[in-house]
Amino acid sequence: MAQIRIENLRKEFGSFTAVQASTFTVEDGEFFMLLGPSGCGKTTTLRMMAGLELPTSGTIHIDGEEVAQKPASQRDIAFVFQMFALYPHMNVGKNISYPLRAQGVPKPEIQARVMEVAKILGIENILDKPVGGLSGGDRQRVALGRAIVRRPKAFFMDEPLGALDAGFREHMAEELRALHDRMGATTVYVTHDQLEAMQMGDKIVVMNHGVVEQFGVPQDIYDWPATLFVASFIGSPPMNVLRFEGSLAAGDRQLVLADARIDLPELREGLQGGLALGVRPENVLFDDTSAYRGRITATEYLGTTQIVTLATPHGEIKARLAASAPAKAGDTVGLRFDARKLTLFGTETGRALRSAGNEKVLAHG
Repeated sequence: MAQIRIENLRKEFGSFTAVQASTFTVEDGEFFMLLGPSGCGKTTTLRMMAGLELPTSGTIHIDGEEVAQKPASQRDIAFVFQMFALYPHMNVGKNISYPLRAQGVPKPEIQARVMEVAKILGIENILDKPVGGLSGGDRQRVALGRAIVRRPKAFFMDEPLGALDAGFREHMAEELRALHDRMGATTVYVTHDQLEAMQMGDKIVVMNHGVVEQFGVPQDIYDWPATLFVASFIGSPPMNVLRFEGSLAAGDRQLVLADARIDLPELREGLQGGLALGVRPENVLFDDTSAYRGRITATEYLGTTQIVTLATPHGEIKARLAASAPAKAGDTVGLRFDARKLTLFGTETGRALRSAGNEKVLAHG
């Protein structure tokens, strides 16, 4: 397997820039997620890494070799597509073995490697079956088997579970992550589903409009978003954002909203003008002693928890509370925020201000 290093990668299609100066590293053996909405540049980035698109500029190193201008056939990688891309006139075994037959691998070795992969994927009993009659999950296993049997340096996957129904997709996501852990493979996986990325990934790159917004481990990206886009894209419900005009200085540990003092993690930089306070729903607490007030407009029960929607002087927010917590539409309640988990943003730049909480994450992301 191999480390993959991307530096200042850029792709232009005429006057349109699909990817802008992306830089990140996929470490050897990582399950690495490229995450973002449709049109953000994640699939274009993956296709450049695989050699299916040549970059306008920038470098791509796979296992220490610069491959940016080399075709896919010279990169020793395997690509798994969303729509399986199986050969309908071949049975399962022949689909899996096709890359080895194309390379001229001796027949006994082909048979041994196909059986090895079939056991890993649990499809030994369908090797002689035509692919046309298989379920979506089995067809995806065959597509994975055809990639695995080559023993490439890296696996690239473009929304490989996107064609499956929601329930089976979650099951296959667990299987795919377990398969990765058994093999220790370097895997780069494209998805628009932030829950899938958080569930499966060792590291995540969040992209938007061709730009890498943040790069890091899932927990850091969730706890400490680097931009307002990441704050709104990651999380269900996403991070609450309270917008206001004000002035903050390095060293501040409080701000005043609607005559209420809000505790903050110590700021490492200041800003004057448009600001936004970001707080996750689980860090919004009801506290009658707080001067900052909100009016409950709706409640949504989710079994053990409930999502409570409140109107505040600085916009709507959501709180995630225990299902047993009293919350009735129309009531006005005091709100307190967990100061250790707050993020301040500049609304003009969309960038998070550095604080005692997030400075290490932003320095490495």
